Amino acid sequence: MLKEFKPYVTEVTETIRQQVEAGAKAAGIEIEYVNDSSVSKEDRARESAQRAGRTGELRAILSAVEPCRTFFVRKNAKTGMLELQNRPGKCLHYYHYWLDARLGPCHVRLQTWFPFNVFVCVNGREMLAGELRRRGLAYRQRDNCFTWVQDLSVAQGLLAAQVKRDWSQELTRLLSASHPQWPTWPGMDRAPYWSAEQTEWATDVLFRSGTTLKRLMPGFVEQGLLGLGCGDVMRFLGRPVPSDGQVHANFLGEVGTDYVKRPEGVRLAFRVNGNGVKFYDKQGSVLRVETTITDARDMKSYRTKEGDPHGPKQWRKMKKGVSDLPRRTQVSQASNERCLESLASVSTERTVGELTAKVSQRTQWQGRPVRALNVLAADDLRLLQTVGQGAFLINGFRNRDVRQALFGVRDDDPARRKSASAAVTRMLRLLRAHGVIQKVASTHRYQVTPRGRELIAGLTTAHAAQPKDLQNHRAAA
Repeated sequence: MLKEFKPYVTEVTETIRQQVEAGAKAAGIEIEYVNDSSVSKEDRARESAQRAGRTGELRAILSAVEPCRTFFVRKNAKTGMLELQNRPGKCLHYYHYWLDARLGPCHVRLQTWFPFNVFVCVNGREMLAGELRRRGLAYRQRDNCFTWVQDLSVAQGLLAAQVKRDWSQELTRLLSASHPQWPTWPGMDRAPYWSAEQTEWATDVLFRSGTTLKRLMPGFVEQGLLGLGCGDVMRFLGRPVPSDGQVHANFLGEVGTDYVKRPEGVRLAFRVNGNGVKFYDKQGSVLRVETTITDARDMKSYRTKEGDPHGPKQWRKMKKGVSDLPRRTQVSQASNERCLESLASVSTERTVGELTAKVSQRTQWQGRPVRALNVLAADDLRLLQTVGQGAFLINGFRNRDVRQALFGVRDDDPARRKSASAAVTRMLRLLRAHGVIQKVASTHRYQVTPRGRELIAGLTTAHAAQPKDLQNHRAAA
């Protein structure tokens, strides 16, 4: 009965605590209580293992009272009846820290009050380090980052293989190692359902020289702050955006950008609701782009309906369950690549004069003469900046996209649409002749070439510069 709920759950919790303490005693480990939330539990566990000289897989067991989501019996103010309510609360949590042979350093966190949620934290970079050691491949690792690997192709293959593991089996194995009696707990008469509470999927670009990254980083940050809009951020994370690049009026979520200057460098983060992508410099010579997903249902997965494994597949909301991890990593990788594509437009070592020298001369296109680009004229500069905006650099563009951006002509005005479309066709032919854009085969879509990216980035920077800045630069040179 509900009035007997509290003594019942208190007894169950006490039984679980006794089981954990007995297991720790059998392993020769003293449970350490952490009463300061600012203390790093990973560091505390590492120090505990070093002091005790533990070399086994179980390194330390910590405990702490922390917030959780649990059950209470409360009286309903409207009905006057007792009812079971799911509310925020606090209870004791146990942390088992492992140096697992398969998963590397990881920990299992148990909530000792109903419904006994278990959280497992695994680090893919640490898993990779263990695999490389077993294969005898050399590497340099600083913190959670590799600055050099003997064989990058092998390392990349090992990272890709992590997605294909049977994560439900791996996580259940860790749970059983930490709490062998878990099948006897109330409600545990079936296999646990494992879900990904949060995933971080990082792409590291390794530079041979930290000096190069240091020189490029200000341009990356400027591109992120000034060159990318909310529509670009939504495209990074796979959200549909109208062809004009603006956020749809029916979108009720939040889109934002966060700029943080840290002691080790700069971090620029873009977020859509509970998900985000960010880039920052690490260890001086690594540019990391990282997608974090906490709200999987904000994305789509092509799958069957829950409970109907043999039914038809459709695009449905992505599940938090580990069965959708391959799709989650696919979305995250695409997000990282879109972000890197947008940053690629700012990388150039040539002067503006060198960039504009060739396009400032007449050329030919399919045997016909083509005029030079006047990079100082307002019309040509506006055209270049239009095709070079962040949304088009990522996904390419069509005649219609440029037409709407330049003239604001919609498809519901046939006469103006035809005239504007012909004008844009001539403009695109001009840019193709000068090698600024190229047509995507078998489509009506165009993309800015690497040469075009350098040109547009250089002209945009020069156009925004003030005369005093140019004078100071000349004096310093």
